[in-house]
Amino acid sequence: MIHPLLEEYVRSETRRQFFRKGANALGMAALAALGGGHVFGANENDAANNAQSAGGLGTLPHFAPKAKRVIYLHMVGGPSQMDMFDYKPQMNDWYDKDLPDSIRQGQRLTTMTSGQTRFPIAPSKYKFAQHGQSGMWVTELLPETAKVVDDLCFIRSMHTEAINHEPAITLMQTGNMVTGRPCMGSWLSYGLGSMNSNLPTFVVLVAQPTNTEQIQAISARLWSSGVLPGEHAGVSFRSAGDPILYINNPDGVPTAVRRKTLDGLKQLNELNFRAVGDPEIHTRIQQYELAFRMQASVPDLTNIADEPESTFELYGAEAKKPGSFANSVLLARRMVERDVRFVQIYLNNWDHHGNVSARLPSQCKDIDRATYGLITDLKSKGLLDSTLIIWGGEFGRTIYSQGGLSKDNYGRDHHPRCFTMWMAGGGAKGGTIYGETDDFSYNIVKDPVHIRDFHATVLHLLGIDHQRFTFKSQGLDLKLTGVEPAKVIKELLA
Repeated sequence: MIHPLLEEYVRSETRRQFFRKGANALGMAALAALGGGHVFGANENDAANNAQSAGGLGTLPHFAPKAKRVIYLHMVGGPSQMDMFDYKPQMNDWYDKDLPDSIRQGQRLTTMTSGQTRFPIAPSKYKFAQHGQSGMWVTELLPETAKVVDDLCFIRSMHTEAINHEPAITLMQTGNMVTGRPCMGSWLSYGLGSMNSNLPTFVVLVAQPTNTEQIQAISARLWSSGVLPGEHAGVSFRSAGDPILYINNPDGVPTAVRRKTLDGLKQLNELNFRAVGDPEIHTRIQQYELAFRMQASVPDLTNIADEPESTFELYGAEAKKPGSFANSVLLARRMVERDVRFVQIYLNNWDHHGNVSARLPSQCKDIDRATYGLITDLKSKGLLDSTLIIWGGEFGRTIYSQGGLSKDNYGRDHHPRCFTMWMAGGGAKGGTIYGETDDFSYNIVKDPVHIRDFHATVLHLLGIDHQRFTFKSQGLDLKLTGVEPAKVIKELLA
């Protein structure tokens, strides 16, 4: 018998909820697997066996994927492409000369430099050399990364419309400058589901940079599920205290009592789900159950003491420091070993408006050995071919200096017209250099790649046709790639 209050709630359902009721049959089937089989009286062992492919859409993947997992390394603030990968030796002859109007072409600027009376050219102060069979130019600040350039697929012609951080990061992560849309990790959780039963499908780590001169705000909304069911949001792991808040039982509550409490809550939630069909009830059940299983799996995951000393020789001594970038990518490797679908790592302090000579070397040192270690480690374990690594920021930097300029130091403002990203593994074509910019690293002169194209290409590597991967919300078929034309860049595919 349904409680009177619940009965009243059912009667008050909206028309849209009523017509969506048919879809809840699928939700109930998923609930049976994710909730331990109690909904239909399924056997506990059967549920455990099915957990490896829990969730996801039955129609995905559309074709055989090259990548099964993703590690996304986002450099918050916008790395300077001409100081790292987009070598422009011609600019040495332009030192302190004004950026020509013919190059700027009336491009809008941020308020941080729009008031400058001059836009003096600031050539990179760093030496470059070519590496690998690809002959990729790499800054002297990344000597370890330079050793693996033939595993990397460089895109030097990325571009975006966003010129400020919040809309730019939101666009890069969600495909839309307006907040409230699902990020890439949430889309893949929704579409492809989980490959493990004891860890989240989508994990977020916020690494701590050595230099903290100019930290950007990183909002948790970047890894929210947006309009997708809440279960597809990223789970943030902390570097201090419990890795996940409230994962451990309160003092005085043994595991047996916790299990009995959750069983009771599950039964109540199942009754509510059957009567109302609210998908967020499904989310609640799954989160309770996953949290219980993670009480055993997460401590094992985050305990790097079982790693051999050779691991720390590979990633660098910083890998032993909780919260460092090196430690974060080591944890990412441990996660993909355990079949976590999507690992998002953010590293702050790439917003180099000034003091490039002090800040950029520190940032590059944070990522250099660790990046080399991650790629080398995944390759040695046979995981690189099925794990796609993405590196990049939300936009690039200007060739002209913001503020004071000297031979030894300068600053750079935001630049959306061109920037560099790279991919490795997971079906990306290693040793590829795609796209070209002009002598000023200001405009693209060959093979532009919009963020929409990049997203379409990433989805393709995961076996997904971006045109057919949608979610209906408020009468619209939403896509990660949006409504404007997007194309898969086939030259980036192995």
